[in-house]
Amino acid sequence: MSVYTRTGDAGTTSLYSKERVSKDDIRVEAYGTVDEASAAMGAARALVGVFPWAEECLQTLQSELIDLNADLATQFAEQAAGRITETHVARLEAVIDEMEQRRIPQHYFVTPGESKASAALDVARTIVRRAERRTITLSQKAFVPEADRRYLNRLSDLLFVMARCVEQEEVVQKATAQIIERLTNGQQRPGGSARKEATTLLAKAKQILEEAEYKAMEIGVPMVIAVVDAGGNLVAQHRMYGSLLASISLALDKAYTAAALKMSTEEAAQLVQPGGPLYGLNTAQQGRFVVFGGGLPLLDGKEVIGGIGVSGGAVHEDVQVANAALAAWKNVRA
Repeated sequence: MSVYTRTGDAGTTSLYSKERVSKDDIRVEAYGTVDEASAAMGAARALVGVFPWAEECLQTLQSELIDLNADLATQFAEQAAGRITETHVARLEAVIDEMEQRRIPQHYFVTPGESKASAALDVARTIVRRAERRTITLSQKAFVPEADRRYLNRLSDLLFVMARCVEQEEVVQKATAQIIERLTNGQQRPGGSARKEATTLLAKAKQILEEAEYKAMEIGVPMVIAVVDAGGNLVAQHRMYGSLLASISLALDKAYTAAALKMSTEEAAQLVQPGGPLYGLNTAQQGRFVVFGGGLPLLDGKEVIGGIGVSGGAVHEDVQVANAALAAWKNVRA
């Protein structure tokens, strides 16, 4: 059977319910715009392949738009039930809620185009908005199941949130790749014996742990102090009696963050803000990058050879103890 039928040469087309109407009829305009939205979502799906969750979601949505188009192409009797139901709408809301949990809130207007994938999603979103407007116009002249209109409204919201999540995850991927490269280069240090260097670092770490503990006792706050090498591997860790259990992992992650980024965790906090070069990094690697005070890099000249992390008190107290540990490190080196 040929793709062309010549039946539309006179400017009319058949609805799903067999009636023939003009091709510029508002009903045709409505389901034609939904078809356009589905095509745009297909283009976006081709660009989000590195994010299987987004690709799978878009494929499901495109399948549902086929049912929605069938609804719009049918002249329903009043109050008839369509193929799209409130269950579909509720599922979209659940997906939106889930994606909202994974993205960092934004408090500014978004300018599309941060990446090819997110830009394609934003194009699809605006077409869905237009489809919603066309469907509302149609509903003023003929019955349209309410779930169809609600579905389009939620779909545009979902595409907006998905675009932001994709943007965020792409930033995280790039930043993580840069950090891994830094760590790899940091582990390939020229000259000397790796075993000797590790032994030396351990000896120094024990001394700065003692100084850090002394400072923590001085301010009356039980702390956990951790020291890592240039590769982010634990060298030594000390937990003072009465310190918080959660501080064990936080101290280690602060030390890791300082060594990986080659800067204090306080400095990193500024870079992960919206619009910053490392925006979204604190969500990478299951939240291992900690971006509040208490983590400092350990330097041998200009080379970062490790990091120290402190946790257990308020941020300013963690910073105070970390600075004391860093001062001890400099004295040990001297």
